[in-house]
Amino acid sequence: MRLITIKETTNPSILKFEFSYFICPNQSFEFKNIDECADSPLAQQLFYLPFVKTVYISGNFIAIEKFSIVEWDDVKHEVADQLENYVNAGGEVVKTKEATKKVAVTVYAESTPNPSVMKFVASRILSKSIVECKNIDETDSSPLAKELFKFPYVKEVFIDENYVSVTKYAVSEWQEVTNEIRTFIREFIENGNIAVDETKIVSSEKQEKQQIKNFDNLDVTSQKIINIIEEYIKPAVAADGGNILFDSFSETDKKVKVILQGACSGCPSSTFTLKNGIENMLKEMLHDQEIKVEALNG
Repeated sequence: MRLITIKETTNPSILKFEFSYFICPNQSFEFKNIDECADSPLAQQLFYLPFVKTVYISGNFIAIEKFSIVEWDDVKHEVADQLENYVNAGGEVVKTKEATKKVAVTVYAESTPNPSVMKFVASRILSKSIVECKNIDETDSSPLAKELFKFPYVKEVFIDENYVSVTKYAVSEWQEVTNEIRTFIREFIENGNIAVDETKIVSSEKQEKQQIKNFDNLDVTSQKIINIIEEYIKPAVAADGGNILFDSFSETDKKVKVILQGACSGCPSSTFTLKNGIENMLKEMLHDQEIKVEALNG
């Protein structure tokens, strides 16, 4: 009997079921519904469980993201037993021949207000969580970012939803390297690799401030600021390949501190955007002309 080890992840909705051997060596798969599971009979079977939302298969583990209709404590052992019975009966985890089949993906490049950053937009979702990597040591959760850092001119990588923002060193010009990066990202995805391993994402303190569990502990003005950022500011910032997070608000000096990520971090035009865009919006919507905004680069 091959035993499975159940392990929690940083995301309470995702649980890992680790095998004592490699069930899917040198490949990774992410299935969001049963229609995507032609390559994996095991994933197809798992989607018959009504609480299964997403299935990840990689190396020696299967990670499952659940809907909120159940708690993992109520079903995790049942799932582990089902997985063990399946593989012990000789069930196929991933079809060998079908696994290498490429899925057509398009990737195009978009310039951003930051001349050091190019935004690469894919025709499929790459991540449901924001991943920011300032160097290769921060790429544990992103196989794609780890590979991008092997290009000598890549300085930082930021991934969100269906795009990758790449910050370059000044040693290269974008017209020299854009096509190389675009082609690499496209082929990386087409070959069945996952851009982000959601089970390895560790929430930072600055991101946790945005979460509902901490939101209720903030003062009323801070809550209003976060709501304005989320509804009105963040979509526009994302369109430019970046992200903005609330850091703090001081009632004493009326100063709002925000964190800039991706293309917005270190952008020459970010000061203008903060003063003439974000600051003016907050003044108007909070009815307080003393509001000041200060940016902290992520």
